[in-house]
Order: sequence, then C-alpha cells, then structure tokens
Amino acid sequence: MSQSYPNDVLIVDVSPRDGLQNESETVPTAVKQALIEDLIAAGIKKLEATSFVSPKWVPQMGDNGELLTALAPTRQADVCYSVLVPNMRGFENAVAYRPDEIVIFGSASETFSQKNINCSIDESIERFAPVAAAAKAQGIKVRGVISCTVGCPYEGEIDPSQVAYVTKRLVDIGAECIGIADTIGVGTPIKVQRALQAALHHIDVGALSGHFHDTYGQALSNTLAALQLGVREFDTSVAGLGGCPYAKGATGNVATEDVVYMLHGMGISTGIDLDKLVSAGERISNYLERSNGSSVARALINQRLD
Repeated sequence: MSQSYPNDVLIVDVSPRDGLQNESETVPTAVKQALIEDLIAAGIKKLEATSFVSPKWVPQMGDNGELLTALAPTRQADVCYSVLVPNMRGFENAVAYRPDEIVIFGSASETFSQKNINCSIDESIERFAPVAAAAKAQGIKVRGVISCTVGCPYEGEIDPSQVAYVTKRLVDIGAECIGIADTIGVGTPIKVQRALQAALHHIDVGALSGHFHDTYGQALSNTLAALQLGVREFDTSVAGLGGCPYAKGATGNVATEDVVYMLHGMGISTGIDLDKLVSAGERISNYLERSNGSSVARALINQRLD
C-alpha cells in the first residue's frame, strides 16, 4: 500500500514559551533570546516567543516585553514570531511589540477549561472573540489551539465531537488555523486521527497543526498518523522541553530534533539544519542543568564525542 506524505513540513518550535514556562527557576531574558536566535540560525521559521499572561499565574513569562524588545534589532522578516494571549488585556500588552501571530486557546474538555482558565469552554471562546477581531484588524494572524483533544486528566477520553465543536467556535470568531493538542500525551495514532478528522469538518487540512506530548512515548507515532492525513505543520520543542503546569504528570512536548530526524529520513523537507538544532537544544539543556530530552540529540552528541 502506497502512502502519500507532504513534501515539506513547517516546524513551530514552542520551547521559548511552552518549554520554559514550566521551569521552576525563571530563565533570564538573555538566555531566552539566545535560545530563539539559535533556533532561527538552525532554520526554524516559526516559533512561540513568549506569552502575555499575568505574571501572577506564569511568572516565567513576566519578561515578555523585554524579550521582544531585545529580539527587535535582529528580527527576521521571514520568521513568524508568535505570542500567546489569554484575553484582551494580554493582547493590548502584546500589540506594542508587533507579534506576527497571536495564539488563543480553548479546551476540548469542560473540566480542564474550568481548572486551567476558570471558565467554561463557551465563556473562553467569548473572551477570545474581541481578541481575534482586534488582531485581525491590525493584520496580525490568529491561531487557535485546542488542548486535551484526545484525553483529559479529569475526564479521561475526549469524544471527537468535542473537538469538532471547539474548532467550529474558534473558526467562527476568526482563527485562521487550528492546533490540535494532545496536552497530556495519552493519544495513540487512531485516536489522534479521529480528533484531526473531527476538526477537518470545519477547517482545511492546510490550516491544521499537531501538538503532541510524549508522556507515553507516542508523539512520533501520532505525528506520523497526522502526516498520513496531510497535516503539514507541527508544534515541537527543542530538547523536549516543557509540559503543562495544569496537567499533572504530562512530560515534555515532542523533541524538535526527533521530529526533524524522522521527517528528513522520510524525504520530507523542513529547511532545518539538524546539527545546528542539536547544538541549540544542548546549549539550553546545559544552561538548565538537565539531560537533553531528545533521543536523536543524545545519539548525535555521543557521535560527536566519539
């Protein structure tokens, strides 16, 4: 049986935001800036730079403005700098720094929505409607990400109809693309495909992205399952940094290095230099004094040492 895959894939590295927001120690702005510049030097064309949430909730992102100011002199015109915003206030704070894209987020789980952002799914979408409208009025792209699309730490398995519902709501308020996230990493290929297919009722496959955590070691399999449906954009995190502060036990995002190695091995282009990417991940891992979460990076680093 022949299977057609996309010729090229866009990798969105979320480590500066989703990766570092889970660190117990706040990472200095200069280190975040170096990470972002290393990723761009490796060929990353889209990344989540920071978030404009209240520093009371996520103190690690309290330097959002300083970071974007520091990046401004070397900002690349062909790189999309994304920021996450939780509400209108966050958007108003972010817009001064001219992000290329804002990320808004809903959950496919009602309980997770309540525990994570203290409101229902419908209330969360209503809160984001003016944000999406304001962003579009200023020519800023809007991406909607849906968490817990296959499983939730409180509700267990999530019905794909929930994914379809939230996708439609986000598209209706102006999200131009939708990220399907397996926030706690419980998904397996068929479940992930069902979640993606549910979203496809309301958005084209070219505007869909995958965001898979590797808690149960399924992230690469789930990436392959998404590729089989024609998905061409994936959120990954260099060195496998990050988890979810509201999802107990959720380990890091899938490592960018592992996804890039798999894609290149399949003949799929990413525009990324894997050696430079490995160096970027190793540099931030060394700074954080933690082992590199990428199997590919560890293998290639061992080869370098030999």
